[in-house]
Amino acid sequence: MEQQRADTSVRTALRVNEHSVEVEHDARVTLLDALRDHLGVTSVKKGCDHGQCGACTVLLDGRRVLSCLTLTASLQDAQVTTAEGLGTPDDLGDLQQAFVDRDALQCGYCTPGQVCSAQAMLTEAAEGMPSHVTTAQALADPEAAVELSDEEIRERMSGNLCRCGAYVNILAAIRDTATGRARG
Repeated sequence: MEQQRADTSVRTALRVNEHSVEVEHDARVTLLDALRDHLGVTSVKKGCDHGQCGACTVLLDGRRVLSCLTLTASLQDAQVTTAEGLGTPDDLGDLQQAFVDRDALQCGYCTPGQVCSAQAMLTEAAEGMPSHVTTAQALADPEAAVELSDEEIRERMSGNLCRCGAYVNILAAIRDTATGRARG
């Protein structure tokens, strides 16, 4: 007896790095696979494919998400920004430039996810979003920007792993950007 397979194909309209796209995909396709396999956006990396390493981090409507755990079918009309959308090779974004200036990468595999996560972290801190280490004083004034101490940056970036151990330089690049020291 021949089994009939249900068609699980769907269409999802997205804005990826400021470009409108429409993707036809299986309903079970993750954003990571849609970006890489359907749209050719290769800056997004597949590290663990279990949401544990952060290599696949992108910005979804300005907030960081793990694209390996996000179903594309749930993102109709969403704005997706990858590391490629934060600057161009001729005009790097501030964080990208700080990563270069501080040599905040070795093999580079985790770098796109690190940069996207750091971009979102800077926005979250500026909006006063607390972290596990945010002081009680910062929590008392929800309108105040969070001071990005080294401990605060480490906590907020803890979901992004670097197998090469470039953490000291990643921290320095983020600190430079947060304090306006990037690009001199």
